[in-house]
Amino acid sequence: MQMRIADEANLPEGDLGLPESIKAKMGLRAGDLLDARLETTETSARLVLTLSKPHKPEGRIISDPLTGWPVLDFGPDAPELTNEQVLEMLAEFP
Repeated sequence: MQMRIADEANLPEGDLGLPESIKAKMGLRAGDLLDARLETTETSARLVLTLSKPHKPEGRIISDPLTGWPVLDFGPDAPELTNEQVLEMLAEFP
């Protein structure tokens, strides 16, 4: 089953709203699709929500502080490219 994250102000009757703290921890935005799975035992049940599609990284163009050239910045949590990875990518160019 899939669910769509709605804007709380426009939540249709009968839909489920999530607290802001949960949306923030899951990195959810309005319009995101969630997969919902119900796990049951003899004594309890729980609803497990997972993001259907991961978000694309949001980058921005900034000026490199050393060269002044424009570069893409994806924030402090972005993975770093190693010299070996760059050389491997450049080797694939004609």
